[in-house]
Amino acid sequence: MAALSGGVPWRRGWLPALQLVRRGSKAVTRHWKAMHFQRQKLMAVTEYLAPRPAVPPHCLAPRKEASQEDNGYARLLRRQVEEVFRDSRMIAVCQYNSMPDEDMVLMRHYLRKHSIEVKFVLNEIVRPVLSQSKYKNLLPLFVARNILLVSPETKAREMLRVLKGVPQVNLLAACIDDTILSRQGVEKFAKLPPLEAAQGQTVGALGLLPSQTSSLLQCGSVHLTALLDQHIRQLQAGETGSPAEPAPAQSSGASLTLAPGPQPGPVSWLGVDSFTGCGLGGQGWKDLCRVGS
Repeated sequence: MAALSGGVPWRRGWLPALQLVRRGSKAVTRHWKAMHFQRQKLMAVTEYLAPRPAVPPHCLAPRKEASQEDNGYARLLRRQVEEVFRDSRMIAVCQYNSMPDEDMVLMRHYLRKHSIEVKFVLNEIVRPVLSQSKYKNLLPLFVARNILLVSPETKAREMLRVLKGVPQVNLLAACIDDTILSRQGVEKFAKLPPLEAAQGQTVGALGLLPSQTSSLLQCGSVHLTALLDQHIRQLQAGETGSPAEPAPAQSSGASLTLAPGPQPGPVSWLGVDSFTGCGLGGQGWKDLCRVGS
């Protein structure tokens, strides 16, 4: 300072050799900016939430289950379904697709000719009934919109004939005489003869062998009786001197002949050893009926 304020006068406009020059840089380079609303949503959704400690069940208040009152109309429908399953021998479950009303009326008319009725039931009505009955195995069939074809008789053949012309109704399964059958089982059942015809065939087959056995057992006694009758006639004819009457024709078709010889007298012998069965020929009967003089 002394040197500057000495004898050398101060020169105006003089600058120091080293100068600090500021280049215009800012102290705050980034200002706060609001986050985009979509990013705010994403951050809120992906925010981590720590799991809460589980509360023991005995610390919770018991829940009060609201008791649903059963509808009277629903009870009536369930009762009708129970009566249908109880009074019908054939119950067919079919898948129902949309079809014109005229075709439905025509199909019901053809089925009613064979005593087959069409029943529209709701799954909410029929499922509780089936779950408490012996038909619970039919429950998997009641998923979509179904109809029931019921009949007090087993008219499977007539039902298949009518359904063949209605492609909108597909047969799923049937319960015939408390037996569940698939579609293939119903088709095989329809090919069987009626019950009365099958019973008649069985009775005829069982009665054929006993009748043949009985005829074979009676054949020997019948022929022996005819032989003795003919011998008595010959003895009576010998006593009276009139010719013997011919023996009546037998049912088995075997003819009874006598060996030619003199007048009949006492029987010398009977050819019992030649009797081999009920089908003896003429020579066998001659040997059996040989009469000595």
